[in-house]
Amino acid sequence: MRARLTPASAQTLNKGLHNMRVIVLGAGVVGITSAYFLQQLGHEVTVIDRQSTPGAETSFANGGQISVSHAEPWANPSAPLKVLQWLGKEDAPLLFRLRADAQQWSWIIRFLRECTPGRTRHNIRQIVNLGTYSRDTLQQVRRDTGLQYDQRRQGILHFYTNEKEFQAALAPAEQMRELGCQRSVVSADDAVQIEPALQTVKHQLAGATFTAEDESGDANLFTRELARHCAEAGVRFRMGCHITALHEAGGSLDHVEITNEDGHYERIQADAYVLSAGSFSPLLARPLGITLPIYPAKGYSVTLPVADASKAYEVSLTDDEFKLVFSRYTSSAGDRLRIAGTAELNGYERALNRVRCEAIVRRVEQLFPGAADPTQAQFWSGLRPATPSNVPLIGKTRVGNLYLNTGHGTLGWTHACGSGKSIARIVSGLAPELDFAFSGMGHASSPSAAALGRV
Repeated sequence: MRARLTPASAQTLNKGLHNMRVIVLGAGVVGITSAYFLQQLGHEVTVIDRQSTPGAETSFANGGQISVSHAEPWANPSAPLKVLQWLGKEDAPLLFRLRADAQQWSWIIRFLRECTPGRTRHNIRQIVNLGTYSRDTLQQVRRDTGLQYDQRRQGILHFYTNEKEFQAALAPAEQMRELGCQRSVVSADDAVQIEPALQTVKHQLAGATFTAEDESGDANLFTRELARHCAEAGVRFRMGCHITALHEAGGSLDHVEITNEDGHYERIQADAYVLSAGSFSPLLARPLGITLPIYPAKGYSVTLPVADASKAYEVSLTDDEFKLVFSRYTSSAGDRLRIAGTAELNGYERALNRVRCEAIVRRVEQLFPGAADPTQAQFWSGLRPATPSNVPLIGKTRVGNLYLNTGHGTLGWTHACGSGKSIARIVSGLAPELDFAFSGMGHASSPSAAALGRV
């Protein structure tokens, strides 16, 4: 049975919005939120993914933060020198493994172009605007559906154990406040008052910032629960199906070619298609003549059972010097710490690097000694679809009925609901509800075609 439309959706449809068949390519958190909002607008939606369950790749074990405050892009004026200093260091927060890979080198050149002060300010504006809208939209989804996903609404505390890093964070934090993200600067004493578990390293803290409105939660659990809600509302799921090609005819996408659950080739047609295949999006788009500036950035996470609840943090944290984020999940599944971060640009390779995994565990033990059981650590890596600017690609392509919702990098969970609602409105011929550099829409603040690639 199909779910009832909300009053706003029904009103939109009464004004002439026609029902379409829409295929969403990808069942991560971004694809599932896209499907949810498309269905809410009355469309007949099918989701295709190669995995057997939703949220099984990049959305599986990420850092868990809904972090509007995490808006300073990797590409900023201080990045080039840091990258040079980190080259060859296995435990570096951002590790470039230079390869004979034209896609990687093209991405690096674009990354360096984004490191100017002007581009950094522009990109922070995009990331904050989308993040604020997305956080508000997530809260509305939670009210509408009643989903539970180990969420916490205790804010996010960024802490600094390096004075230079702290001073460098002040200007971006000020810009974020000007854009409506209340990222307040706090002292070391204030930081420990907000999160008492930091008491053991108080003497190392140079300062901190706190965003009370930010949240955290299990992205994988949210994705699976929202997918279940979508299925009950009529969304069709084709799981275990490999997308082998997108076929264009006459300036529009004609069909998606897949190998289905039985291993047979199959063609699936729709009126519109949303590409949300994460790091694999550029591989699917390239045969259509569409070049997407996305490169896989392998991130790591560690999940640790809590050994002593009194020593474990409650507030979600960001360790800016080490580029790590900390969340805590407390539910019937147990009391767990999730720590994620670092980025390794090394193509599509996903093998665990034990040095990087152990560096995360070592940092947890330094900050919160005795809080977790390191002998029970569960390691994970995932490929984040990173753009050089950290701004995702959302909007139209030159192929008439093919749309993008991809390239979210480390902020897929943060931006998922806002991105999903926005692309659903764009596909439906409705204007998005926020100021953002949507692709293919002639927006005043959109990056140039050269910056985005031939989309």
